[in-house]
Amino acid sequence: MAFRAGFVGIVGRPNAGKSTLVNTLVGQKVAIVSPKPQTTRNRIQGILNREDAQIVLVDTPGLHKPSDLLSRQMMDEAQHALDGIDVLCLIADASANFGAGDRFAVEWLKRFRGPVFLLLNKIDRVHKPTLLPLIERYRREFEFAEVFPIAALTGAGCLDLVNGWLERLPENPPYFPRDQFTDQPERFLAAEVVREKAILTTREEVPYAIAVLVDRFEETEKLLRIRAILCVEREGQKGILIGKGGATMKKIGTLARQELESILGAKIFLELFVKVQPRWRENPGMVRQLDWRRQLEALAAVQE
Repeated sequence: MAFRAGFVGIVGRPNAGKSTLVNTLVGQKVAIVSPKPQTTRNRIQGILNREDAQIVLVDTPGLHKPSDLLSRQMMDEAQHALDGIDVLCLIADASANFGAGDRFAVEWLKRFRGPVFLLLNKIDRVHKPTLLPLIERYRREFEFAEVFPIAALTGAGCLDLVNGWLERLPENPPYFPRDQFTDQPERFLAAEVVREKAILTTREEVPYAIAVLVDRFEETEKLLRIRAILCVEREGQKGILIGKGGATMKKIGTLARQELESILGAKIFLELFVKVQPRWRENPGMVRQLDWRRQLEALAAVQE
């Protein structure tokens, strides 16, 4: 049997389950997930390795109308995700009614020239008779090559989906080493895990105002030292993050350290600090720092 390898882009509205699907298929934590929308800010590649294939999954920020510099960069990331992919997938929440946001997402698909799959996610939350009218509603808006009902959290329907991708992917050798599961640098992964734990631990508007920058990442024979700065926009948000007597920050640090030790397989010393950076989402320099691809380019330029 010929080996197949290719790129599959996954787009959709915020909180549709893109990152959950990527993590489930890869079998490792690649993208952070939370009940709150707009968690993913960068294109993130997860790599699904099989004996007969390598599928590179490109997770993207949720499709939305941008309102600030950060959200404009996020939509640029989604646009760049179309470059070089073999199959594009729109993932949609099957438990939600089709609305204006879904119409915006479907319109966005029309810029791609290639097969587009519709993935109706969270089918474990709906009655099967409701799926057919929803499929017909989407088909009236766009000519999808395939439709797959799935439950990204449990993996239901995902094997059929992967087989559907394989039918569309070209015969190619693998693009990445067979033991690699993401193209993200460990430094970026550390920042994302800290941000995920901050989102899950805090409340109200704080998650949308959090940026995490890792300014120290030192690996020794016995210990990995990581220092991260959590940036927020207002003093009140800083207080919420720190918590009474530093309890919230301690919880965030403990959860992040435990997960990073599991992912990276190393003993970790993690330091967290909180900094108020007013209107950072409109600060070009700050927004650029959140893009790990640009970070690597800048580091390479300095080394040259």
